This record gives sequence, structure tokens and C-alpha cells, in this order.
Amino acid sequence: MNNNKSAHGASILLVDDNPVNLQVLGAILRNDGYNSVHATSSPADVLALFTKHDFDLIILDIHMPGLSGFEVMAQLNKHFPERFLPIIILTSDDDETTRDQALANGARDFMCKPFDHREVVLRARNLIETVFLHKALRNQNQELDQRVRERTDQLYHSQVKLIQCLGKAAEFRDNETGMHVIRISKTTAIIARALGLPAKQVELIEHASPMHDIGKIAIPDRILLKAGKLEGQDWITMKSHVQLGATILQDSQKDSELLRMASDIALTHHERWDGKGYPAGLKGEEIPLYTRITTICDVFDALTSRRPYKPAWPNHKAMEHLKRQSGTAFDPNVVACFEQNLDQIIAVKKAYPDPPEEEATCQIALQISTDDAFS
Repeated sequence: MNNNKSAHGASILLVDDNPVNLQVLGAILRNDGYNSVHATSSPADVLALFTKHDFDLIILDIHMPGLSGFEVMAQLNKHFPERFLPIIILTSDDDETTRDQALANGARDFMCKPFDHREVVLRARNLIETVFLHKALRNQNQELDQRVRERTDQLYHSQVKLIQCLGKAAEFRDNETGMHVIRISKTTAIIARALGLPAKQVELIEHASPMHDIGKIAIPDRILLKAGKLEGQDWITMKSHVQLGATILQDSQKDSELLRMASDIALTHHERWDGKGYPAGLKGEEIPLYTRITTICDVFDALTSRRPYKPAWPNHKAMEHLKRQSGTAFDPNVVACFEQNLDQIIAVKKAYPDPPEEEATCQIALQISTDDAFS
């Protein structure tokens, strides 16, 4: 950049304990067209002044009472470790040691006293133009970072929408309603938040948990919609929905924490705390926490919802079932947390009820055992 007008718009700070030097330097710069020239004889004030004004150039004396120029640079480097500090050192020392130390401590250039009018103007302008280039690059990088963040947010929200649609698709095949997955989303977030998970993890489980049964899309209707308890090969086929769900998601999850969590939940949501679940027989905390949360929320909602093969259980009966299975099927800590937040869970069920039309199709009201309910 070679734009004198832009350079003359720079903000400059002069630091010297000698008032005469400040007056001479200020006059030189103002005569050359610089209108924003500040001066201080107190090196202790430099950090606060730079923090407030973000100067484009600091002309800094080395030998001053209180703080030396080296100590001032050390302060600035400490508080602005990633900044390009626009410092020209001013000194009467012309030895190589002082020069090397100044440059090593962050100075970009330096001038010797007594200073030459033309040298002051040229060195100031050169460094100011360099500073402007750095600031332009920094602003450009910030804009690019913002665009990346915006694009990342767009992709994330697209993934959320995709998950919601796929989750509802699986649920429509199974129960002819998408309200179950909405309730699972809301209730898993409640429990995750109550367990003290970070906000980001709460958001992830809220969006990933509806995908727990996505694998049912690949289960034949004759098995998926069959009334009564599944046995033999039919039950083996039904259990395969966990691997199918993970397979559906695995090719899309490499760069997405959300889809990785959804895939894990799809694969492990039928594991049990006692290790007697499927497909891998994971036990206790080998099962991801977000899966343990999803499983309990899923079972409670399934038990308290009416289906063609069963009536809805009362809330208290479903809660009793969770407590009986605590320590065997379910994580005891999550069960306890669920019970403590039961009022919120019930509020979600009331806010997102199954459509009356679906309830009207429930012609078979079979009472099932608690083991069948969990299966």
C-alpha cells in the first residue's frame, strides 16, 4: 500500500521522558500531515493508552525513569501476545547490543538520537503502512472466520433438520406418529441438563436422540408391524435395527459430532446396565451416557403411549418399572435423575400428545409383562 492519505490518518503515540523530544517529534509528524499524534512522558501509562486507543504507531524511548522502553514492550507483549505491535524504538545508543535487544523484544524499527526529520517521516510512514496491511489481513481473516462459522452453523442446522425428518420417518413406519421422537428429543435434553452436562452436549443429545430407531426403516413391515411378541428369526431380524441404524449414519458422520452421537445412540440404545443387552453386551459405563439417557426416556415414553398392541401405562406404573430395572437394565443415577424431573417429563407428554386419530386405531389392548415392555 502506498497511500499517503491513509497513512496520515494513523493514530500515533510518542513516549519519551524528555518534553523537548516529544515537542520536536510531534511537530515533525504534524507538519507531514499526521493529525492524530498523542504524547506521554510517563511510560507507565503506555499499556492503558494502547488498550484504549489501539495506536497504529508507537515511537518509544528506551531509557526512561520508572519503566524502560524494554519493560514497556514486555508489558505490551504480555497483554497482546498475538498482536503485531507497531513500535519504533528511539534511543541515543547506537551499539548493536541495544539494537538487537530492541528488535528481539518486539520493536519493528528504531531511530537514533538526535533524529533526522526525513528519517522520522520515512520510518513512521513505512511502519504505519505495514501496520495497515496487518490490520487489513486481520479483518479479512475475521470475516473469513465469520463466514466459516456461519456456514458451519448452516450445515449443523441442515443436519438437525435431516435427523428430525429421518427420525419421524422411522417413527411413522412403526407407530404412525412423529410425536414420540419429539418427546424423546425434549426429555433427553431435560435429563442431560439436570445431570449437569455442558450446554453443547445437551443440544447434541436433544438433536441426536430422535435417531435411536432409524434402523427400523430397513425392517420389513411384516415384522415391524406384527402384533404381539416377536420370536425366533423375526426377533433376530428386529434386533438388527441397531446395526442398520448405525450403518445408515456411519458414512455421514466423519466430520459431524452430531451424527457420530446419533450413530452411537442408534447402535447402543438396547444395551443394558447389567451387560445383558444387545448387540455388543456393553455393561455399565461402557454404554455412552447419552445412550443411557435416551434408553430410559424411550422406554418411559413407549410404556406411557398407546400402541396397537398395548394400552398406555399410567405414569406412576412406568416409573415403578424404571425403578425396578434400575441397576439391571438402566443406569441407577439416570433413573434417579429421571424421577426427580418426572414433572417436567409429564409436561412434555402433555405438550406433545399423540394425535387422537392414532389413538382411535388402537383396537387391540393387550396387557404385556414388564419384560416384554422393555423388549
